Amino acid sequence: MKRSRSLPAAILPCLLAAPARAADAVPDMAGGLVQMLLGLAVVVGLLLGSLWLIKRLSAPGGAARGMKIVGALAVGPRERIVLVEIADKVLVLGITAAGINTLHTLERTQLPDEASPPAGATSATDFRQWLKQSLERRRDEP
Repeated sequence: MKRSRSLPAAILPCLLAAPARAADAVPDMAGGLVQMLLGLAVVVGLLLGSLWLIKRLSAPGGAARGMKIVGALAVGPRERIVLVEIADKVLVLGITAAGINTLHTLERTQLPDEASPPAGATSATDFRQWLKQSLERRRDEP
């Protein structure tokens, strides 16, 4: 008994048609890739548009437009003293977990200028100079 190693007749037409189907699949894959990229671009565009809209809608308006925080100082874990400038007045506010209280009201002209540091305050350049001098002294010592 001799067995033949030939393919069954039902499989042969499928194998002959396979290269033709593979050639048709390449344009379909390119079209699918373009469609996926366009969909991704639309989603990213919607996200960016939503972020822009949220930013525009959450901008301070009305009464908050004329207010500016000049400075803040933490005096406890949940307590702060805040300087808020409104027109020509500066309010010194005490902020706690229980509420906000006005501690004092100042004129804008009563605040010291930001350009000139208060007496006794050291700046970063003074500290750098001091550190440099102390390192030089330590190096010079035997």
